[in-house]
Amino acid sequence: MPDHTELIRLLDLADALPSAVTLRARSYELLRLRPGDTAVDVGCGAGRAVTELNDRKAAAVGVDVSEEMISVARRRRPDADFRVGDAYELPLGDHEAAGYRADKVFHELDDPARALAEAGRVLAPGGRIVLVGQDWDTLVIDSDEPGLTRTIVHARADLVTRPRAARGYRNLLLAAGFGEVEVEVEVEVHVGVFTGGTMLGMLTGLAAAVHAAGAITREQRDAWTGEQTRRAEQDRLFLALPLFLASATRGRGQPAGR
Repeated sequence: MPDHTELIRLLDLADALPSAVTLRARSYELLRLRPGDTAVDVGCGAGRAVTELNDRKAAAVGVDVSEEMISVARRRRPDADFRVGDAYELPLGDHEAAGYRADKVFHELDDPARALAEAGRVLAPGGRIVLVGQDWDTLVIDSDEPGLTRTIVHARADLVTRPRAARGYRNLLLAAGFGEVEVEVEVEVHVGVFTGGTMLGMLTGLAAAVHAAGAITREQRDAWTGEQTRRAEQDRLFLALPLFLASATRGRGQPAGR
């Protein structure tokens, strides 16, 4: 079983940023849940969104494919409902949920249409779906080496299963039958801007991953990482991260599931 300790640490740091808090709150608003409504958070990780949804009086269910992540979530929030499962076979009954939320999940899926069919199965007619995620090909990073930076960003994107899934959310939802004539699929773009050292680990991780994949040399990795480290130390780091948020309604005539 992989050790997710460092990943959890980075996620905790990122999730605590004001822009991340605002984006999560917006995703909850778009679910339009009433007190007591069941909402499933797919790819729940360590469970922050489940706790926040419960605080809003929803009955949240956190689902993650990682047993380690679910164990961490259960330790942190023992009264919450966390279940091991994946996006293709959710541990919920037909029409059980009023809301479905997936944050930074669909870029990891090799078959998004199948996952949306499963979302249609667990959602009740009129239920809401909200997808949140970044486009891995559009990271904006300030650097003295723009050509190398471009290579790093695109090479890292190529390591992701579906790096451009977020820009396709609207079309994915429409193809899956979400939305109604009077309820259009809606898409918002929120840009996270990071200028301190909090996201330095993400940037050094980009360079390390593309070096391991053979896209850049060790010297290029070390030089670029060194520059970003100096920028962080001097309060000159700049990262802009476009995040796409799409929401829709499960039509009452929409087929349920696969």
